Amino acid sequence: MPCTAFAPNLTARDQARFLEETIPPGLFRVENEQNRIPWRISPEPFALAPKTVERIETIGRDLLAFYKALNSLYNRSARGTAPSFIAEYLDQGKPENILRIARQNRFKQEIPGVIRPDLILTDDGFIASELDSVPGGMGFVGAMTETYCKLGIESIGGVHGMPDGFAAMLASVTGIENPHVAVVVSEESSDYRAEMRWLADVMRARGVAQAHVCEPQEIIFTEDALFLRLEDGREEKLDAIYRNFELFDLMNVPKQELMLYAARHNRVKMTPPPKAHLEEKLSFALFHHPLLAALWRSELGNDTYARLTALFPQTWVIDPRPLPPQGVIAGLEAGGTPVRDWSQLVDLGKSERNYVVKPSGFSELAWGSRGVKVANDLTKDEWVATLDEAQRDYEKTPRILQRFHKGKRVRQSYYDTARDEVRTFDGRVRLCPYYFVVGDEVRLGGILSTIAPADKRLIHGMADAVLSSTIVKEDGV
Repeated sequence: MPCTAFAPNLTARDQARFLEETIPPGLFRVENEQNRIPWRISPEPFALAPKTVERIETIGRDLLAFYKALNSLYNRSARGTAPSFIAEYLDQGKPENILRIARQNRFKQEIPGVIRPDLILTDDGFIASELDSVPGGMGFVGAMTETYCKLGIESIGGVHGMPDGFAAMLASVTGIENPHVAVVVSEESSDYRAEMRWLADVMRARGVAQAHVCEPQEIIFTEDALFLRLEDGREEKLDAIYRNFELFDLMNVPKQELMLYAARHNRVKMTPPPKAHLEEKLSFALFHHPLLAALWRSELGNDTYARLTALFPQTWVIDPRPLPPQGVIAGLEAGGTPVRDWSQLVDLGKSERNYVVKPSGFSELAWGSRGVKVANDLTKDEWVATLDEAQRDYEKTPRILQRFHKGKRVRQSYYDTARDEVRTFDGRVRLCPYYFVVGDEVRLGGILSTIAPADKRLIHGMADAVLSSTIVKEDGV
């Protein structure tokens, strides 16, 4: 459906005011009623050039191939037909029940239905700082896209790109048109409940999926199926559960055993599948491991492998185990000398510490920029403590060292509510495209743009950042 301006011929300031007043409130948690939208508003979405959008479309296909290859190599490693350290690293720090679930035949070939990379826009293209298969922001991007559409501005993916893409993924997972779905949001993920409810409401209104948001304890279990009691008192049989909770929190999720039992016995579909190894940031380290290059090329093909090599930043697992005298950490140097012990990094000066340290995955610190340390922002003592912590906690919470890539500087407009005027600032951009897996293809539902002030080291949804959907323009970046 094309966008028709509900309020045409507005100035940039009036467009921003319209957005401020029209964006649905409550999509994100706010500190007080006066601060109903906890980010900066831009009069129009962030603009990308057509060739940039083409590259993002290609990235979606490449990431789908990567998830399939990662899953294949993990399975091969677990059964002994690929190097054992692949599964060993991906399993590190996880309890036995999580490993047992992931390796069950019912889930063995499944991959996430939603793929969202964090793409840092650089002077040379893109760097994917990480991947998220249980992402927030879907409802927010959909609502923002719909609001810009009322100004006659059509965002990438189209006005219904997010709800329709999400519904198409669910239909593909279940094999049912207009499936009945429970979007199960845990207490740990409760900040996302409002935006997921918006998304579910739109899917029902459009007749593309009978989706309802619920808390885990609202699921009703029987031996034959799972049900959800609706507001009118009816109990609706579920075709699928969308798992909007993290696996590290699984034991705190009410009725998780019953949901997993039903999924394991094919009485309901669960997406994303309960496979923690597909949610590990150290998969980038495995991708760049020189001993695995031939395996990755075999799984991906030369062209996809080459593109992903440029897309994924160099990454290493901070593994404290000693190396033999002839061993070194491949590709990592300190002062021009190959690194064989993490203590060699201690004396690097700030200008040489062009790295970030992150928890790899199975941890409450591994999402939402929690636990991320930018090495050249740290004092010497903090840097030493970060390396010590990473090595000390390896058994339970593996961490990675990742090459830091600075984003391209852009000039961004925003609405200053205090001055009631449109102003600009120098910023850096993170693009989060939402790819929905439909069969063997991916569908781009929309792109969240986050433009943070250029002096911020990490780009995320802070109060000083502009968050918007994204459009195509010839003069875009």
